[in-house]
Amino acid sequence: MTTSVASHAAHGSTRTSWPPIIAVALAMLIVTSEISIAAVALPALGADLGVTPAAAAWVLLAFALPMGAMAIPAGRWADRADPRTLFLISMVGTGVMSVVAAAAPAMWVLLVARFLQGLFGGLVLVVYMPIVVESAREELRGRAVSVIVTIMTAGGMAGAAIGGVAAGAFGWRSVFLLKLPLLIPVLILAVRSLPRADRGLPAPGRTLVMEALLLGGAVSAVLLAFNGVAERPVLAGALVVAAVILTLMWKRQPASAAIIQLMRQRAFGFTIAGLFFLGFNVALMVFLVPYFVADVLALGPEVVGMLMLIEIAAMSLVSPLAGWLADRHGELVIAAIGAALTVGATLIMVTLGEGATTFDLAWQLALMGIGFGLFNTPVIAAIMAAAPAGATGTAGGISGTTRMMASTIAPAVAALAWTLADGGVAGFRAGVLVLVVVQALGFVALLAARGRGAATTRA
Repeated sequence: MTTSVASHAAHGSTRTSWPPIIAVALAMLIVTSEISIAAVALPALGADLGVTPAAAAWVLLAFALPMGAMAIPAGRWADRADPRTLFLISMVGTGVMSVVAAAAPAMWVLLVARFLQGLFGGLVLVVYMPIVVESAREELRGRAVSVIVTIMTAGGMAGAAIGGVAAGAFGWRSVFLLKLPLLIPVLILAVRSLPRADRGLPAPGRTLVMEALLLGGAVSAVLLAFNGVAERPVLAGALVVAAVILTLMWKRQPASAAIIQLMRQRAFGFTIAGLFFLGFNVALMVFLVPYFVADVLALGPEVVGMLMLIEIAAMSLVSPLAGWLADRHGELVIAAIGAALTVGATLIMVTLGEGATTFDLAWQLALMGIGFGLFNTPVIAAIMAAAPAGATGTAGGISGTTRMMASTIAPAVAALAWTLADGGVAGFRAGVLVLVVVQALGFVALLAARGRGAATTRA
């Protein structure tokens, strides 16, 4: 495997233990599928609890918001804590809050439960990198990450379908209980396989609490701004201003120096930038393709669902190969190849017009899935490799926040391009071209991460 000479200290396991990696993969599946599974129940729960569709959508945002906002402070805390303890707390808390959500008698109870679910779920996002580092040898970490990505992606694809069936057969409350049968074996596997560290569970401390309030508030403001920019542009602008102020206040805190220094390291900072820009790819499936299918091809949402399955399946199939290639030829090399293929596949979609068929969309999105699958696994391994010893929790928190920001901002940008071009074929092509430019910046960032001072060499 290739490692960053400049920033990656020799740390982690001298042998590979797969049970902890499987436990992490299943836990990531439980956490990341929460939004897609809950989404299918929104109309039913809204009707049952007597709230509007806009209010029901907060069930998704209440879960995602704390995960993105608290990821970096939680990651810094995780670097000082026992990953095993945090992992177990995350899974137990997720299970308890799932039961509370399923039994919620009112909307406010459901939102509180979902918010706490997001906090507990966010702990998995910041401890999975430390667990992988401690469980897998350096030359196998790409393959270890590919196991996590494959299980998470394929399981999430099946989970959304199962959630729809459960909601139809047993009601919306059953959706929040679907994960419980999986939680039990995950807890058993974690208790038996995760090593116990001697760091315990330190108190967060005043500095970390202040960082969580300022940085978490800034991230929350950005996420809320882009979630409501179309309906309330003035409020969105005010939230962006608030985010800037909170960020400047955070930069004055002594604790910010460590994160700023980490982001200034070429291998880490540019890789995170690549992750952010390539993350704009999500706008295709959550905005541009659904609107193209509905407004241009005059087809129903079942076609969008089928196309989404095709792209996700392609990503799942290529992830193991991506991990193996990353271990053999270097994480950043394969991530850059995947990014280039993703940009090319996105550019091809400019050719779609009124005469396009579902087959045209299908093969182009399959190519997109292959490209993004080649990018996704290696870029996670590259972030892990670039993180200094003892900072993998922080790295996981930064990458989690980066993904959340990209997945929130990208659809808003695509929607703006669509609207300015008056929708239809012109709007679709305008949105695609914007995504091409943004994702190309991600490709350039990955090349910069491999530049002088961050060269890779055979370990």
